[in-house]
Amino acid sequence: MNRLAALLGPERPVLLDGGMGTLLQDSGLEDGAPGELWNLENQDAVRAAHAAYADAGARILTTNTFGGTRPRLDMHGLGDPLAEVNRNAARIARSVADERGLLVAGDLGPTGELLAPLGAMTSEEAQALFAEQLTALVEGGIDLVLVETLSDLGEADAAVAAAKEVAPHLPVVVTMSFDTNVRTMMGVRPADAVTHLSAAGVDAVGANCGRGPEEMELIAAEMVGARNGEVLLVAQSNAGLPQVVGDHFEYDATPGDLAAHASRLAGLGIDLVGGCCGSTPDHIAAIRSTLSPA
Repeated sequence: MNRLAALLGPERPVLLDGGMGTLLQDSGLEDGAPGELWNLENQDAVRAAHAAYADAGARILTTNTFGGTRPRLDMHGLGDPLAEVNRNAARIARSVADERGLLVAGDLGPTGELLAPLGAMTSEEAQALFAEQLTALVEGGIDLVLVETLSDLGEADAAVAAAKEVAPHLPVVVTMSFDTNVRTMMGVRPADAVTHLSAAGVDAVGANCGRGPEEMELIAAEMVGARNGEVLLVAQSNAGLPQVVGDHFEYDATPGDLAAHASRLAGLGIDLVGGCCGSTPDHIAAIRSTLSPA
């Protein structure tokens, strides 16, 4: 039995949340500052962001830990409190989820390091980095592991191995970013990711970030075509592409655009749908209204 399917029940598609960084910046997080800092210094703002997604209809809340591995935190002088940063993030999301009967996904983003032979990091070192972060997330009370925005199947394997080491009882979801001619930066195709990661024993495989809804639908169709067995499929598109508006960027897909996109994803057979960069609680609420009209 697929562990995630058992956790979610029969309703499909399941609604995920959307972007976190944009919301925190709107709340005053300085440009260039890591969102993870606020797991220590402004927990109320992080909690409010989770609550906004919960109100919008998300069934799974994603911890504010995309950059929570040691190399990413070290860039901002946050390596020493790594356990506290990640544990707090899980507890903040948990506090909102427990009020609403929702689930918490512990978010592992890429380490930012290249694995050998392109880089110096070994797969064992990558696994240890993910295991360190995940240990703290598990202590904070997550329900599932979400490894997202990866480009390299080797790094995905390291994250999956860390999950099996630290939290063998939790479902594991892995999503990759196919942003280079419907491939990842490392040349991985959507069908390859589904085949490889299904064989690795993950509960769900998918795509996030990328170049917007239209391309995500091409990616989703390839993933559906490659699905074998019980693995669930995930799609979380950016809210279009960023456009310069005055002194800042705005994404060009409206909530209605993402809602129509989500409906098409559901028609393809995607099991979990949400948003990524530029998406907001308004986008998630529009998706909910389209997929589950009152």
